[in-house]
Amino acid sequence: MAPVSGPGDDMYALVERLYPLCRSITGDGVRATLEIVGELLPLTVHEVPTGTQVLDWTIPQEWNIRDAYVADADGRRVVDFAASSLHVLGYSVPVHRTMPLAELRAHLHTLPEHPSWVPYRTSYYQPAWGFCLAQETLDALPDGDYEVRIDSTLADGHLTYAEHVIPGQVADEVIVSCHVCHPSLANDNLAGIAVATYLARALAEGNPYYTYRFVFAPGTIGAITWLARNADHVDKVRHGLVLACAGDAGQLTYKRSRRGDAEIDQVLRHVLAASGRPHRVTEFTPYGYDERQYCSPGFDLGVGSLSRTPYAGYPEYHTSADDLGFVSPAAMADTLAVCREAFAVLDRNRRYVNLSPYGEPQLGRRGLYDALGGRSDAKQAQMAMLWVLSLADGEHGLLDVAERSGLAFDTVAAAADALCGAGLIKA
Repeated sequence: MAPVSGPGDDMYALVERLYPLCRSITGDGVRATLEIVGELLPLTVHEVPTGTQVLDWTIPQEWNIRDAYVADADGRRVVDFAASSLHVLGYSVPVHRTMPLAELRAHLHTLPEHPSWVPYRTSYYQPAWGFCLAQETLDALPDGDYEVRIDSTLADGHLTYAEHVIPGQVADEVIVSCHVCHPSLANDNLAGIAVATYLARALAEGNPYYTYRFVFAPGTIGAITWLARNADHVDKVRHGLVLACAGDAGQLTYKRSRRGDAEIDQVLRHVLAASGRPHRVTEFTPYGYDERQYCSPGFDLGVGSLSRTPYAGYPEYHTSADDLGFVSPAAMADTLAVCREAFAVLDRNRRYVNLSPYGEPQLGRRGLYDALGGRSDAKQAQMAMLWVLSLADGEHGLLDVAERSGLAFDTVAAAADALCGAGLIKA
């Protein structure tokens, strides 16, 4: 019998499929990526025309590329886009010339500190062209003339992004966002896409309290476009999480929202601490991924960011070393598990009002103590009821109760269910 794959294996297989595609902030690479994700999730794909004003930005021209290379006098491709999409400066304008190496050097990008790695570089908003290559490749090039060709187009078109919505019991939304604009970088965007995809599939199997909206968009300009097109909708967004760098071997890192005290901040801090996983919780900075767009002061949404090793925090970041060997099924499965744990708490973390607030209500005559008789944690369950009654003042959520009492969140939530069933509290 063939082994049954787990979510980590499935996510890794998705990363493998997406890895060869040349993505950018616009273009057919983004569409191809969303088409593959669309095989696993029903997506609503949006095409926003070049020139559209989105907040303080304008949708740029669409970039597509078919081929690119640097060839020596014998016609041998010493730099070849077909070998890796990282070899071309992102958004390079078309060029086809022959030039000496001395002139070509101004258009070549390397990483001298890591001579075997190819850097990832872009020039989105300033017309330019260039190639990225390993320093050791450049060092081996003899002087002479080289044929340079970039077969690309930069023309009016569209910016493409997609959404997947899981209806909840209420219209209030949780937004989960990941960027789809990087080329062959396994951890910095593909792992986030994979975790978001399988998180959406897992949430759809239940009956979530909140409505969950997944946004697959190019970094920065994509999130800004979503916000511009949904300005009259963002008041429904109660919580949010940006997923990135979700598959490396580093410990989990949660970056707080700009507010610093949003409910998602409390939930992730609690879940990570309660799990016993090695982790870090960091303060917000206006640099990183699209949490800085969702948290910009005009919107001020409660959106944090979950990653493993964070933005620019590992040497392989934005280089060819961020490859399929840099991510693992186990790491992505761990990130997915934390997301599921966090959203389970978020979905259940509601506030209650004590309907018998004058003195302690008699629990025994309501059968609440008898209901605990078979529980191995009967004493904790009883304490949880008392704590919920004490803090059911409309100001404290169940997570507040769990943290103040030191009891497990699930124990507190079960106590709230019992008390609600007995008519002693109401949401």
